[in-house]
Amino acid sequence: MTTSAQRRGGAPVGLLADLDAVSAASVIYLRMWCNGVRTQADVWNDLAGTLGPQRGRQALHSFEQLCDLCARHGRRPLVRHSLKCKCLGADEACFANFIATAVDGERDDTLLMATLLVRADVAPVIASLATEFGLALKQMNLAAPREAVEVRPPQSTLH
Repeated sequence: MTTSAQRRGGAPVGLLADLDAVSAASVIYLRMWCNGVRTQADVWNDLAGTLGPQRGRQALHSFEQLCDLCARHGRRPLVRHSLKCKCLGADEACFANFIATAVDGERDDTLLMATLLVRADVAPVIASLATEFGLALKQMNLAAPREAVEVRPPQSTLH
């Protein structure tokens, strides 16, 4: 049975193609990580293949801890769409904005957004992990995630 929070968290709020590369990659890697061991190995291969084994391992460790803390201390489970889905769910949009805000160095906003995902006492830890992982994504070529979404030029109007 689906709760109203699950319906809200999974509600489509946009398209992956409308996100910038870092935001789209964060959603795709979240989906892959939560999909199982085989796609977790694909995350490792992407990170290590692009960043090299040492930097890839650091990025993977940050992402793994981030996902683990969100799962163990989350306000509720994050709702995700399937790997191939072109939609962006509400929870996924929150996660993507959280990573993007962390990468931009907006510490106060990152902490505030972290409290939407986890308990307040865990928020500073996941904010730091989001910054580390987001910076790794920024360093990457992002070739693999771009293949998974159709990248469109930004539009000046929203509707």
